[in-house]
Amino acid sequence: MPTLETYRKRAKLLVRWHREGNYSVGGRVRQLERYRSLTDREVLALKFTLTLAQEIIATEAGHQSWAELKFASAKTPKHPREKTGRPLLKKAIPILFVRVTASATFFREKLGFAVDFLHGLPPFYGAVSRDGVCLHLRFVGRPFFAEAVAQEKELILGSIEVANVQALFEEFKPRGVEFPQKIKKQAWGGTDFQVRDPDGNVLSFVTYDHKDRD
Repeated sequence: MPTLETYRKRAKLLVRWHREGNYSVGGRVRQLERYRSLTDREVLALKFTLTLAQEIIATEAGHQSWAELKFASAKTPKHPREKTGRPLLKKAIPILFVRVTASATFFREKLGFAVDFLHGLPPFYGAVSRDGVCLHLRFVGRPFFAEAVAQEKELILGSIEVANVQALFEEFKPRGVEFPQKIKKQAWGGTDFQVRDPDGNVLSFVTYDHKDRD
């Protein structure tokens, strides 16, 4: 978990971006229920205080308030920063080539992701996340890559590991999600299903049978 000082810096940066008229702030402000209907221009016209920025940062970190985030940060054990040793890769963030607005709506309404931010008016870049998984969205007028992928059988653009894939499949079913492959136990030691987004990108959601993998 980042330190409280890191969260403070993120909040101050958000205030600065608002002051500079950065449209990416719009998507982040709309994470708060009371601002859900505002346009990017209306967001930039708001009186944007540090307190509001801190509330947004707390929400993005999965907390109800800045006070709750501060309490959680205080309980997190502090680890000294490593000054030596080999470089350590932390995580990878897939980038989908999509029509950003439609894609963000699909991930929010159909797959239960939060829209972290949408940059531009109209948006040309954005990010969505759910739990610890983040996907970035890059605008293309026509999904050339997905069209090429569609010609290849069972070719997916991303695989997301899930704690309970059956429950997630049941969650998605009543939402009208397209499944190129419904839930299936695989010989390679996992159970998975596939989802196709509005631009033709196929994502796999999988739970591995770790006993089979040992």
